[in-house]
Amino acid sequence: MRHNKAVNHLGRKSGHRKALLSNMASSLIMNKRITTTVAKAKALKSYVEPLITKSKEDTTHSRRVVFSYLKDKNAVSELFRVIAPKIADRPGGYTRVLHVGFRQGDAAEMALIELVDFNEAALASAPKKAEKKATRRSSKKAAEAVETPAAE
Repeated sequence: MRHNKAVNHLGRKSGHRKALLSNMASSLIMNKRITTTVAKAKALKSYVEPLITKSKEDTTHSRRVVFSYLKDKNAVSELFRVIAPKIADRPGGYTRVLHVGFRQGDAAEMALIELVDFNEAALASAPKKAEKKATRRSSKKAAEAVETPAAE
């Protein structure tokens, strides 16, 4: 039984799994969006989100910690220079996993994982928050208040 074992091993030994997640995280940071299987996308989400949180604080120590996970200095510089300022005010939830169907060869369920603040199509189509309209009750009170002085 594997009670309380939260890590998805993805059918790989630990070294292979770490290399896979490191390479996928670097690709996600550089390209802002990648397509992979659902299981790998979920594992990648829990791998990359703490790194993005760490990038909010631009210190030598945090850069070295992130580099120890990514092992790609171009991805680290992209993360700290481009991504970190854009997500500075977001308290978490930096990635989005969208299911996109099944792969042709082996029918594996595929997913698109992307950085939330870098999807221009979703940002453009998102409705702006409108001002709250007054409720009916307050409208009636306002209407009565206007009619009362006119009647006197």
